[in-house]
Amino acid sequence: MSKSNIRDEYLVTDEDDLRSRFPQMHPLSGDKCRPTLDKYSIAFIERSPFLCLGSQTKDGQGDVSLRGDPPGFVKVLDEKTLMIPDRPGNNRLDTLSNLLANPNVGLLFMIPGFDETMRVNGKARITTDPELLSMMKIKGREPLVGILVDVEEVFIHCAKAFRRSKLWDPSEHQDRGELPSIAQIILDQTSQLPEDPKDMEKIDADIEEEYKTTLY
Repeated sequence: MSKSNIRDEYLVTDEDDLRSRFPQMHPLSGDKCRPTLDKYSIAFIERSPFLCLGSQTKDGQGDVSLRGDPPGFVKVLDEKTLMIPDRPGNNRLDTLSNLLANPNVGLLFMIPGFDETMRVNGKARITTDPELLSMMKIKGREPLVGILVDVEEVFIHCAKAFRRSKLWDPSEHQDRGELPSIAQIILDQTSQLPEDPKDMEKIDADIEEEYKTTLY
């Protein structure tokens, strides 16, 4: 792949220049931001089975991780506090490590079929409080830790991105088989791809079986 020809003279480098290129923000876009959770944001969060969690390293390097469970898995403890269970994953602990170094987080809640999303910004803490963790038990298993989010800003986000992407439109869904499996991609990236296709089939099957047994 050839290097892109990025011309520095066209880069936007200050906010005044940036804002001069766009129409003025509608007053409602600013007024809709709330410092606490209200009945509408709580109702949205309680329906959501999925969120994206943005965090940063102490040096400001960004990262986004995914969290998903049955609707209502994120607990509203009060109008300023949310709790997110940390389910079993790959044990890289990227997000949790980031939170210890830099507590600032951004959350994006989604509901299947809803084109609007809910955004929450705030600061996060990690808890091992057994009373709180017991609220998040699924199939008899509690998370090892929970992520507490102290809400600083919450607002509903418009539907334009979802309308443009047609994310929930089944007719726009792509065939997963058009790309290699996650195991094939990782093994190829790490130069460990097996030569025998049957070995790869077994690895893929083992991963699918692991999904069934290690979600909680």
